Amino acid sequence: MPLNIVLIEPEIPNNTGNIGRLALASGSNLHLVKPFGFTIDDSRLKRAGLDYWQHLSVTYYENIDEFFKINGDKKIAFLSSHGSKNHWGIPFEDDMFLVFGKESVGLPKPLIQKYENQLFKIPLYSEHVRSLNLANAVSIVIYEALKNI
Repeated sequence: MPLNIVLIEPEIPNNTGNIGRLALASGSNLHLVKPFGFTIDDSRLKRAGLDYWQHLSVTYYENIDEFFKINGDKKIAFLSSHGSKNHWGIPFEDDMFLVFGKESVGLPKPLIQKYENQLFKIPLYSEHVRSLNLANAVSIVIYEALKNI
C-alpha cells in the first residue's frame, strides 16, 4: 500500500521533518528532490522529525531530472494551487507518487504546464489565503488517499 510523498526542493526544515513523521505514521515513502533550503543534518529537521527519521523510508535525488528518470513511468499526481481539479478527484492507487512543490513558489512552471492533466489543488475558501502550509497540505492529501485506497 505505500504511497510516495515527493517534495521538490523543500526549503523549510521543520516542514520536511513533520512530513517525514507523517510519512512514517501513514506507511508512506518520502522522496526528497534537491536542492534543499537546509542541510539534511539541520537540527530543526531532526527536532521536527524527532527520533523517527532513522525508521523512515527516504530517497534522495540530486535534481528533478533524476527523479523523473527513475520514476517517470509511475502513477503521479501533482499538487498545486494552480490546479483546476480538487484533490478529491485524484484517482488514488497503491504506490502512487504525490508531488508537492517548495514552500515559496510551489511546483516549477514547466511541471505545471507539462502535467496539467495530473494537476490537483486543495480548495481554499478565502480569497485572503494564497496557499496552505506544506506539511498541512501533504497531511490532507495523504489521509484522503488512505481513505480512498
